[in-house]
Amino acid sequence: MLIIQWEGSPISAKLWSEFDKTVVATARNVLTGRRFLNIYDPLGAGVQSINTDNILELHESEGDISVIKERYFKQIPLINQDFTLFWRDIEFSEKMGIPYDLSFVSQAALQCAIKEDQLIFHGCEEHGYKGFLNEDGTLSLPKSDWEQGENPFRDVSEGLAKFIENGVVGRKALVISPKLYVQLQRIQPGTGITEYDRISKLLNGNIFKTPVLKENQAVLLCPEPQNMDLVIGQDMITAYLETKNLNHVFRVIETVMLRIKNKKAVIVFE
Repeated sequence: MLIIQWEGSPISAKLWSEFDKTVVATARNVLTGRRFLNIYDPLGAGVQSINTDNILELHESEGDISVIKERYFKQIPLINQDFTLFWRDIEFSEKMGIPYDLSFVSQAALQCAIKEDQLIFHGCEEHGYKGFLNEDGTLSLPKSDWEQGENPFRDVSEGLAKFIENGVVGRKALVISPKLYVQLQRIQPGTGITEYDRISKLLNGNIFKTPVLKENQAVLLCPEPQNMDLVIGQDMITAYLETKNLNHVFRVIETVMLRIKNKKAVIVFE
């Protein structure tokens, strides 16, 4: 049985507090989706499902018995990553009064954060969840070679024009792979500024990079809450799992789900 409070575990309150601080600090440095998505929380760990609406088609049926159409309920997935602390290391730290090495905690939080962004951008086909890159009905635009000329600026400008055409208004964000981030660092001849700087001005600085996007993947979004949000039931925390071979096994857990309410607010460059 998971223990999410230090009182029920053999770990001291001080060390548990250090776990929580490390998890939060590590996740904050890694998570990308949360930097631009509206967060819909807190719902609580016990909330297992939530509605997902298609706002362009949402309506209530008529008759003696009516339902809201284009509203679906989905389970909020649980993301987790285990790590083990050796009992001799803890004993040594406490006896000698020296700080405990929290590398295992940080690595578990890192993996959990990557899994969250993976779910946001790629979904999980096995369990029926779609992400920005594979959601049905989103818009797509051909991607030109971003290593040449003003191609990146033109592609993003075309995407912004498509948003205007479809009545999608609000702040915009571009999310790119590390490879595309490097390609945007080219200085345009005669301007003294990079393609990154030019596009950044178009988007008020909202350019984000994430390792979960590979090679030439890029997505342009209008992440206003009426278009999409990130549902969080239980935010990322540390839980005590079990004692195994005298060592202590922990689990970093969270429940989180992306909701795309307006598919016209997502443009994937292909």
